[in-house]
Amino acid sequence: MAAYGLYTHIASNKFRSMLLLAGLFALVYVLVYAGALVAEVVINGNGTVAYYLSRAFSDLLKAAPFATIAAIAWIAIAYFFHQSMIDAVTGGHGVTRQEQPRLYNLLENLCISRGITMPKLKIMESPALNAFATGLNPRQYSITVTTGLLDALDDKEIEAVLGHELTHIKNGDVQLMVVAVIIAGVVGFFGELFFRLFTNFSWSSGSGGSWSSGSSSRSSSSSSDSKSSGGGAVIVIIVAIVLIVVAWLLSQVVKLALSRSREYLADAGSVELTKDPDAMISALRKIENRGELPGATSAVMELCVDNPREGFADLFATHPSVQSRVDALVKFAGGHDPGPLPDPTEEMNQPETEQPGEDAPPALPHGPWSDAGSPAGPLPPVSAPSPSGASAGNPMGPWGRH
Repeated sequence: MAAYGLYTHIASNKFRSMLLLAGLFALVYVLVYAGALVAEVVINGNGTVAYYLSRAFSDLLKAAPFATIAAIAWIAIAYFFHQSMIDAVTGGHGVTRQEQPRLYNLLENLCISRGITMPKLKIMESPALNAFATGLNPRQYSITVTTGLLDALDDKEIEAVLGHELTHIKNGDVQLMVVAVIIAGVVGFFGELFFRLFTNFSWSSGSGGSWSSGSSSRSSSSSSDSKSSGGGAVIVIIVAIVLIVVAWLLSQVVKLALSRSREYLADAGSVELTKDPDAMISALRKIENRGELPGATSAVMELCVDNPREGFADLFATHPSVQSRVDALVKFAGGHDPGPLPDPTEEMNQPETEQPGEDAPPALPHGPWSDAGSPAGPLPPVSAPSPSGASAGNPMGPWGRH
């Protein structure tokens, strides 16, 4: 980042993102080919591996225009209705300056200072600490902030979070992430569909014996051909399963690569807007482990400032860790890290202070001179002992008669 500059990294990241999205779109055709393999095995259950592969490729060429139209239609639907779907999931609603003057003014000042079109402002009623930006064009751009974030962060920290989301919009991250989520959804949907169809067909084929070697009355050559064709069908089914699994895994990896690489740039862009790296670091520390949105889908969480959801061995974590992001801000922006805050889950699970049991010795009563606190009033005068050893004044001390 320091060697080339922020804008060089943004341009490079956009170019790589377009290539990744093109590859993600190509995964749709991989799924179509896998589905064609399964269909050919079901329809023509007595062919060789080469026969199935060639027939499936021919089916792919015929189905490619329909697959392209279906994918474009899916994207068009998401283009016009994705914000409504997200609002339905999160419960976000638009607010005006009169309803949220503090938040509205902070966002408006940032937009004016950098000549950015003012996005719509939405509030989500949730104790979670998070925010996200959505939209595919300037008329659709919006930033959603949770009420928990507004309550927990001060003005500088909220301004840093808004700068983070504005950078996502300015850099084109929002459009690419929305499209990536849409196409990844297509891949996941068709992958699951083909897998279910394959499972049903395999069960019906196994019970019907369509891949059997034939009756005993057939000749040895026909029996051999049937066995080889049955083996070819099994191999082709395995290839189809592998293609489906690989397509799904690649769609997830590409989506995660887009999200992870852009969070660092959004943090840097926020510092560029606010000129306050410490505010961004402080906001990240407060949001850390407190951003889970109840009821939100994984697609929505991938758009947020922080996504606390982690996959196997952190492989499918959509965001870099807060510690990594803070370290980058300290190294490249000169910020200061106050350190992580206590984990709220650990605070909730912390055992309460043990109360004294029945067998414990009774506590001494707290008198005015108890070391449990300062005296309630001035100490009474104590007379010097008489030569005989008795008190010359008050015969009663604070603990009874001498």
